[in-house]
Amino acid sequence: MALKATVCKVQLQIADMDRHYYADHSLTLAQHPSENNERLMVRLLAFALNANETLGFTKGLSGSEDEAELWDLGLDGVIAHWVEFGQVDEKWLRKACNRAKKVTLYCYGGRVVPVWWKANSAALARYQNLTVIDIPEQAVADMAKLFNRNMQIQCNISESQIWLSDATQSVLIEPEVLQQG
Repeated sequence: MALKATVCKVQLQIADMDRHYYADHSLTLAQHPSENNERLMVRLLAFALNANETLGFTKGLSGSEDEAELWDLGLDGVIAHWVEFGQVDEKWLRKACNRAKKVTLYCYGGRVVPVWWKANSAALARYQNLTVIDIPEQAVADMAKLFNRNMQIQCNISESQIWLSDATQSVLIEPEVLQQG
């Protein structure tokens, strides 16, 4: 019998002083059985960092190989922004860069990221529309502590520092940009 996704409801308040974006979002996130809390929280962080009226989650790990996990898809079918997570294969990123105007990869995983980046940075440098961001290992672990099935999260962004908070705790995230597209 196949395991079902865990449904998480999120009330997300965003105050992004860097982009002058201030909004509340009611999100429903499906956590795939193979997805840990850290990865789900990285997806939520990516949404907060790129939020706009048309940004949306797809079926993610359960979906089609022709879709991003998070994207800004226009009504005309043009992909304005394709967002991926982890240490993705260069061929997959090439496909995304050819289909979307902008692609962002959020890496996480601690010591694995520098090894992956060293092996792939030269090949990825040719993609002018690709941004690669590393989320520090401790920040990912701290974000996972905010996880529950009904979250109320405040996200404050200023000068490239991100604070994620709930009613009892706050997490500081200072991502490192490995490549700016």
